[in-house]
Amino acid sequence: MARVAVVTGGSRGIGAAISKALKASGYKVAAIYAGNDEAAAKFKAETGIPVYKWDVSNYEACIAGLKQVEADLGPVEVLVNNAGITRDGMFHKMTVEQWYAVINTNLNSLFNMCRPVIEGMRARKFGRIVNISSINGQKGQMGQTNYSASKAGDIGFTKALAQESAKSGITVNVICPGYIATEMVMAVPLEVREKNIIPQIAVGRLGEPEEIARCVVFLASDEAGFITGSTLSANGGQYMA
Repeated sequence: MARVAVVTGGSRGIGAAISKALKASGYKVAAIYAGNDEAAAKFKAETGIPVYKWDVSNYEACIAGLKQVEADLGPVEVLVNNAGITRDGMFHKMTVEQWYAVINTNLNSLFNMCRPVIEGMRARKFGRIVNISSINGQKGQMGQTNYSASKAGDIGFTKALAQESAKSGITVNVICPGYIATEMVMAVPLEVREKNIIPQIAVGRLGEPEEIARCVVFLASDEAGFITGSTLSANGGQYMA
């Protein structure tokens, strides 16, 4: 039977590419989204991938949502924690709301999503968890203390959970994308992209969402069973850790 894969933030941007790539590889995919009903409906119509709406920063919502996914599709065997937001600002001007919104969505969601499925994975002796961090969780970024802290936390979370889960047949890995040609990045003025962003990238271009998706498909596969606790930097050589 096809394995069930859940992708948070799975109907837009990098998440949409991940959802589609996993489906193309034979998984039964559930794409989770938070608020853009129109985009989710369009994604579902175009791909045939079921979408589920809940707030990943809310633990009870995650429990209820995952319970529904498992009732509809079966036990979750692959979990991709991709959902993330930004609320940028210099730290000396940052509000409490900006801080906690990002930490709750980008970091606390890993607990909220992993905790309800980890016991089932341990019982079945199989699981694949892939967390999507960021280059800015590795190197930091001015104006993003909240985002950088949350994404660095994703890396630490991954390493610890990987150690706890390895003997149960569960791998836990993290991918750190660089600048990817998503709606958010492409909204940056062309002049800014060409003068300030692309010159920092060794390969001389932005990444494509599908390139991150291929990394996820590999880490979710049986062939990647010996890889756990790893950080995969997919940034075109912009930052080499």
